[in-house]
Amino acid sequence: AVDNLSLNFYEGNITSLLGHNGAGKTTTISILTGLFPTSSGTIFVYGKDIRTDQEVIRKNMGVCMQHNVLFNYLTTKEHLLLYGYIKVPHWSKQELYQEVKRTLKETGLYSHRHKLAGSLSGGMKRKLSIAIALLGGSRVVILDEPTTGVDPCSRRSIWEIISKNKKGRTIILSTHHLDEAEVLSDRIAFLEHGGLRCCGSPFYLKEMFGDGYHLTLTKKKNMVEECDTTAVTSLIQSHLPEAYLKEDIGGELVYVLP
Repeated sequence: AVDNLSLNFYEGNITSLLGHNGAGKTTTISILTGLFPTSSGTIFVYGKDIRTDQEVIRKNMGVCMQHNVLFNYLTTKEHLLLYGYIKVPHWSKQELYQEVKRTLKETGLYSHRHKLAGSLSGGMKRKLSIAIALLGGSRVVILDEPTTGVDPCSRRSIWEIISKNKKGRTIILSTHHLDEAEVLSDRIAFLEHGGLRCCGSPFYLKEMFGDGYHLTLTKKKNMVEECDTTAVTSLIQSHLPEAYLKEDIGGELVYVLP
């Protein structure tokens, strides 16, 4: 699934792994987190080898997987306290409670701190998963498709949370949304068939490989299923015949304009 991949990640930067489904993004992230062993080669995290120093590396690593790992019977605050006790057991109770309060406020979850995770919306669940990854001063934060399954408004809110927390951290995220990678990333790595196709800043990649402007249309929340994509495409092409639909995922349509 991953073939001869060699890549550097930098502190204070957000690096996006961009690619279609099956490109090797989740497998790469599973190897970075130590869930899958490498068949050859290795990974160094702040000078530590993942083959021999996995326990040390994991103490400074926060992970948000593609699917939420939450307990429906625990509240938002209880989740952070639980993961906090596991991640930073040497902290005093006061330090942990202060960190939990700060994280809840930063992620916009403070007003929902007493709600059970099972009653949260999809967007709130993703925010909670990201908050868990950021908790405890994680120096390396790995986010596997952090905005998967959320509405466009929640996506932008999550983008803001990730951007605000990049200082002093190395953030790696996977996505198949080009706009997400462009907005968030300092560097974008394009993966295909488990290999690296190109890597650079969004500006550099657009200069080298850009194919025009992108028009993103957001569907109304209660009319996602009723949206007539064919009619929208026909309207756009009546003004710009060379325009074409690039993505129709969830609540958004993305067109490439000449």
